[in-house]
Amino acid sequence: MADAPEIAPSAEQVPAPLSPTEALTQAVAGLPGVLSAGIEVGEVVLRTDLAGLISVMTVLKNEPRFSFEQCMDICGVDWPTSPERFEVVYNLLSVSLNQRVRVIVRTDGAQPVPSVAGLWAAATWWERETWDLFGIPFSGQPDLRRILTDYGFVGHPMRKDFPMTGYVEVRYDEERRQVVYEPVKLVQDYRRFDFISPWEGMTTLPGDEKAHREG
Repeated sequence: MADAPEIAPSAEQVPAPLSPTEALTQAVAGLPGVLSAGIEVGEVVLRTDLAGLISVMTVLKNEPRFSFEQCMDICGVDWPTSPERFEVVYNLLSVSLNQRVRVIVRTDGAQPVPSVAGLWAAATWWERETWDLFGIPFSGQPDLRRILTDYGFVGHPMRKDFPMTGYVEVRYDEERRQVVYEPVKLVQDYRRFDFISPWEGMTTLPGDEKAHREG
């Protein structure tokens, strides 16, 4: 008896292969501590909480299937009407696997975010900037100082809670040859406003003498 001919599977029966972005999304979605993972504007974005941040970041950096060797930047996002007002966003890069992932964690601004400087030394600069601009504290960060504003600055610029003029100003003193701090001096030069149009104020224009010449 002749064997029955093999029937090739139809195109509908063969699942389409996953793209690298989709495969990475599925891989990170199964990690402990990941609350959600998806593709947003063509990039892999995963969300975690404060308790799971370090464990998730450790896996992303150290496991060979991820190998995110570089923390490219850390920034803050302010949602003033949300109970957890701030998002801290981490953009990671794997040079060896040529892939990127974005990690997002939320905080109310009072609870400190665990520092990832122990995984990526460059994160210290980004955490200092996020603290300076948004006032988001980072626990375990040994060098949490201002980095963009002056040390005497009050408030945090991205919260819009700082005085408009400040209290001190910084300048370089040529005589003392050093940077000095002084009280703010807001000098307003005296100006006279006559509200006259510049065209009305000009009684003669260059070339008017030609109009008065006798022909």
